[in-house]
Amino acid sequence: MPKKTPVYVTQPLLPDLQDFLPYLETIWENKVLTNAGPFHQQLEQALCDYLGVKHICLFANGTLALMTALQALRISGEVITTPYSFVATAHSLLWNGIKPVFVDVDPVTLNLDPGKIEAAITPHTTAIMPVHCYGQPCDVASIEKIADNYNLKVIYDAAHAFGVRHQGTSVLNYGDLSVISFHATKIFNTFEGGAIICPDAKTKLRIDRLKNFGFVDEVTVVAAGINGKMSEINAAFGLLQLKGIDAAREQRRAIDAAYRVQLAGVPGIHCLTAGEGDAANHAYFPILVGPAYPLSRDQLFGALREQEIYARRYFYPLISDFPMYRDMPSAAPARLPIAQRASSQVICLPIYPGLADDIVAAIVAIIAAPFTTTIDS
Repeated sequence: MPKKTPVYVTQPLLPDLQDFLPYLETIWENKVLTNAGPFHQQLEQALCDYLGVKHICLFANGTLALMTALQALRISGEVITTPYSFVATAHSLLWNGIKPVFVDVDPVTLNLDPGKIEAAITPHTTAIMPVHCYGQPCDVASIEKIADNYNLKVIYDAAHAFGVRHQGTSVLNYGDLSVISFHATKIFNTFEGGAIICPDAKTKLRIDRLKNFGFVDEVTVVAAGINGKMSEINAAFGLLQLKGIDAAREQRRAIDAAYRVQLAGVPGIHCLTAGEGDAANHAYFPILVGPAYPLSRDQLFGALREQEIYARRYFYPLISDFPMYRDMPSAAPARLPIAQRASSQVICLPIYPGLADDIVAAIVAIIAAPFTTTIDS
């Protein structure tokens, strides 16, 4: 594969520009750019229909949605969460003056381990914030049982989980609230964007007010809200993107399957278990580089980069290793052995619609090269 053609871990799905122009022309004609305009309202309904959820509140990005979800449920004190995620998960807590309490992850799914949650609960604990890591559903039943027993709220960081279903329903319907991301790297994107999925109209109304400075009407403000609104351009783009999402997901599924077949015989390379059918959206393709592989994870990462394959180490470092968190008692590496091990072994390989079969084969060849070289020699 020629080095002059870099391959990145993902590539945004973009429709034909000509198909987007009519949406822009409509925006230019009606001169409504924001504040829940017609495209915004259409996208909310279209996403409710597609995802199988009752109410959705669109946001400018997923981080603002996380921050607002915490405000909407009046969360304070301590929140139990995972160290194995993107930093926005814990940052949303700090920005709300909430203390994150990190709990280790399950070795199979790399999601928050329910068996370790209860030991982390204190009189200051008010909520649990799990992450559906790589789109793999959490053990929602166990988490719900713990939350009910201790009267805790559950907010799912579902940034990776667009379109994922669990036991016949959208995984976004679990918990008190779920927050999803429509960032450019996600399987469904609105350039930048995000949303909160909520169970009832009353909660949606509160969230819609919070994301618009707390305004009820022109002269009435009832909460210290924020500006989290999605623009009409982003919403219009989302409506167009939704038309091609099923085809995009099918392409991702095929690439996922190709990696699994071709990597099956490479010692020391472990592919995380993927759900069947709609239990997976194939948003990422993580592998773990184990002791049986001749190179360290970082050596393999470097070998891929030498061939301009820009894989990513999602998630390394752990959130708990960053300066603003690492002095917290729950961030001690000894308390998080599974997350620490996964963080030291993980590489997410390129996966996106349009990734050619020969590129997938070339990536696998680089990973298998240490064994091929040994055999040839």
